[in-house]
Amino acid sequence: MAYEKLFEPMKIGNVEIKNRIVMAPMCMGFGQYNGCPTETMMNYYEERAKGGVGLIFTEITRVNDVTGASSFGQLGMSHDYQISALKEMADRVHKHNCKIMVELHHPGRQNLGLMIGTVPLCIAGDKILGDLYTKILTGAVIPPGKKLQDKDIVPRVVAPSKCEKSKMSESVNRPLTNKGVKKLISQFIEAAVRVKKSGCDGVELHASHGYLIQQFLSPNTNKRTDEYGGSLENRMRFLCEIIDGIRKNCGKDFPIVVRLTVDEMYDRIGQKGKGYDLKEGLRMAEILNDKGIDAIDVSSGAYDTFNYWLEPTTFECGWRKNLAAEVKKVVDIPVIAANLIRSPKQAQLQIEEGVQDFISLGRPLIADPHWVNKVKEGKENLINRCVCCLYCFESMMENAYKYDHGHCSVNPFVGREGMQLKKNGNLRKVVIIGAGAAGLTAANLLADRGFDVTVLEKEDKVGGQLNLADKPPHKYKMSWVCADLYENARIKGVEVKFGITADKNMIDGYKPEIVINATGGNAVYPKAFEGENVFTVTQILDGSLKLENKNVVVIGSGMTGLETSELLVSQGNKVTVVEMADRIAPGAWFQHLDDALPVLENAGTKFLTGHKLLSVNNKGVILERLSDGMQIDITADFVVLSLGVKSDTVLYDEIKGSTAYKVYNIGDSAKIGRIANATESAYQLAESID
Repeated sequence: MAYEKLFEPMKIGNVEIKNRIVMAPMCMGFGQYNGCPTETMMNYYEERAKGGVGLIFTEITRVNDVTGASSFGQLGMSHDYQISALKEMADRVHKHNCKIMVELHHPGRQNLGLMIGTVPLCIAGDKILGDLYTKILTGAVIPPGKKLQDKDIVPRVVAPSKCEKSKMSESVNRPLTNKGVKKLISQFIEAAVRVKKSGCDGVELHASHGYLIQQFLSPNTNKRTDEYGGSLENRMRFLCEIIDGIRKNCGKDFPIVVRLTVDEMYDRIGQKGKGYDLKEGLRMAEILNDKGIDAIDVSSGAYDTFNYWLEPTTFECGWRKNLAAEVKKVVDIPVIAANLIRSPKQAQLQIEEGVQDFISLGRPLIADPHWVNKVKEGKENLINRCVCCLYCFESMMENAYKYDHGHCSVNPFVGREGMQLKKNGNLRKVVIIGAGAAGLTAANLLADRGFDVTVLEKEDKVGGQLNLADKPPHKYKMSWVCADLYENARIKGVEVKFGITADKNMIDGYKPEIVINATGGNAVYPKAFEGENVFTVTQILDGSLKLENKNVVVIGSGMTGLETSELLVSQGNKVTVVEMADRIAPGAWFQHLDDALPVLENAGTKFLTGHKLLSVNNKGVILERLSDGMQIDITADFVVLSLGVKSDTVLYDEIKGSTAYKVYNIGDSAKIGRIANATESAYQLAESID
């Protein structure tokens, strides 16, 4: 068997883990108001246990309902009544020879003021009104509550001391009293006792990503003058007293893991000297090692430095492995780390190099719960890889207000782990037009159902629109989506034919029962702006036009416009980005902006918001400044339009009236969207066909 190191057993404390692969804690929102796991959550974790992982760390688990609840659908260990439900989940995980540990958590200043005191009310409301309460909460309470939150007319979140607002949550905070600190210490300890009673295998204390325990560790957020602030020893007292209490109440044989940010990474966002760096983080690791914890889970960053712990697609795999390697030099306990690992080869190498002892997989196990077994069985080519698109986190955050959960761009079964597709295809013939994300997802799912599937693709490779998305600098991971779908489809017997421009006569020749149009879309190019110096983002991204050392105006600052601009500046061009809205990339997830804008700004890119394109000429463009109607001339060698995508329905319009077969339209050819929209539309169709 290849990758032997990955499958060696190893202990955390006295608990033996069957292999070196653990599931990182990630909140997806599968819980309920009362903090008990739902059937959906149990299915979700059990599926990863079935998939071969050795240890599961649960999502963030609250110890306090009033100030410490981060989500309506969050796991909780704040009450005894939650023990039995957690035990049921642990038993289901244990059936598959997988261990499970619970991550205890309090958000501190990174909570939302809207959440303070809300969960106890939700628990009571749910008991009285049931499903009606959720409709009232999400429809009539949350929308005005969000407006009040934006104006800071909500309760204050707690922090070690009064400090600046946290990025993303941006709620006003108040300092914990000494009594409040001690009460929270007791609540962490009491939660650990409940975890032990549930039959789980240990706890992980979340001292990372800017949450409360890390806030005590950081001089940026801890300015206390009592025994819990000041020196490093005092700043670590909150965490150390929690550890002491768990040891006293749970015994030395109950494993304690600490997930520790060893570098807040402020220097990466131009704020060198703020917070603490790796040097002080290593000292924290040494103190925890001497304290007798059983393992250390190395991480980095906080909400203020979001992309340096939850990376977008541009970050290179293993970019922060030096953090774990340095920690391993100063401790004699197992070191766990994520390190943006995306392949078994990388995982094996980092163990061999002594970087870490356990491989922590977070998003990769959302994308493919059977990652581990596929590697063990020599089928790594069938892994559906995480492409770091961040949709899991973005959708979780957005759906939290709807009492819903997060989703995955490449795995439409997230949250549906208990569902089974019908197996009644009976080799009925299906023809799919287009080998993009939607078409290939449908091909895989229908092959699983037993249909005879042929995919016709006009290009010489799979990918569709993603063959453009992977062209900007460092975006190569986007090509993995369709590459992985194609490999799985091929193994399942799907025939994919390339270089085929399908028409009705060709389709009729296959005598199909079902035809699925997945022809994607094309960049919008209004006739009013046509010109010899005017192109769309497609022509830049597909390489048919390569510009170097030119002045270029990009019209439209959505993420496609920004990423095209990144490619242009990488080729030495000077770029001006024009946007009608009053801010760049309205509606884009903030992490993508945090990733793209510094690159563009460092290249001297100019941004004009609140401007409308009026016309194009051979000297450049004429804009209208929307604030006062003034016209502005911008000189440019070339103009690149990023005005969105229009569905390609030419073939669908030709065949949709057929009586010889059923015709369906999915993906961008039905409605323009993202990868997740394409794969979800394919799932919905594949599941609904009789």
